[in-house]
Amino acid sequence: MAVKASMLKRGDTVGIVAPASPPKQETLGKAISFLEELGLSVEIGPGIQRKHGYLAGTDEERIEDIHRMFRDENIKAIICACGGFGTGRIVSRLNYELIKDNPKILWGYSDITFLHTAIHQKTGLVTFHGPMLSSDMGLENVHELTKQSFHQLFNHESVEFTAAHSPLRTLVEGKASGPVIGGNLTLLVSTLGTDYEVDTKGRILFIEDIDEEPYKVDRMLNQLKMAGKFNDAAGIIIGDFKNCVADKRKESLTLDQLFEDHIKPANKPTMKGFLIGHSSPCLGIPIGAHANMDTDDLTLIVESGIKEEVEV
Repeated sequence: MAVKASMLKRGDTVGIVAPASPPKQETLGKAISFLEELGLSVEIGPGIQRKHGYLAGTDEERIEDIHRMFRDENIKAIICACGGFGTGRIVSRLNYELIKDNPKILWGYSDITFLHTAIHQKTGLVTFHGPMLSSDMGLENVHELTKQSFHQLFNHESVEFTAAHSPLRTLVEGKASGPVIGGNLTLLVSTLGTDYEVDTKGRILFIEDIDEEPYKVDRMLNQLKMAGKFNDAAGIIIGDFKNCVADKRKESLTLDQLFEDHIKPANKPTMKGFLIGHSSPCLGIPIGAHANMDTDDLTLIVESGIKEEVEV
């Protein structure tokens, strides 16, 4: 059964961490102003200022930042400043009992996919694949729908994806239901063969990526296919594949051809065109929450990832 965190309220404090690479400080500052406009107080983790090569501090430092945010009772949500590289280095050393005993909102995407997958599988906690601070919210002209994605943290309403705000198309017809799982394709593939291998059995799998040439996407989709991840899934949703175009290899297959080759043969209800991932707008989605998808009306409806408070 999914474990859900409490919803945010005005006046709550959220913690900002960098579990992977260091954020750009100028865009981070603008993004913090956005959180404050939502009525939130902000506590910045020490790792935001650190640099260790392409990492926001050593593995030990980034692990402690995450643990400290989960331990602190005053922190109601943990929001990632950016992705980059590095979460896969720390997941085997996280204290999952600490996380399970202190369920909180965790929000981010891209490299954070490995963290989402590990936490969900080890604790059952619903986490959120959504726009990050430095890499999204601090940019100029942030799409209004990207901003609105954060509102799901303040209520118990379901999250709906329709053709009204995403260019949805059907790859395989049908209906499916189950918990949502997935994220960045590169990171999902990197979980294979580990204790944190993504489990798609009976789940709705979503994938997205950025800056990967089609021949690399081909390799990764094929690996997921051979690992049985598409056959195991109840349904599949394909998010944004930003800048995944041929460069070094001019003679190339298209992404649509790759989806036809690797995903369609599983014959699971599949839709593509979701603005989930490195896109604008960048729409947030709760990982681990139950969802229903229907290719007839091009909809995906995901239950709230927030615990419903019981009035006393």
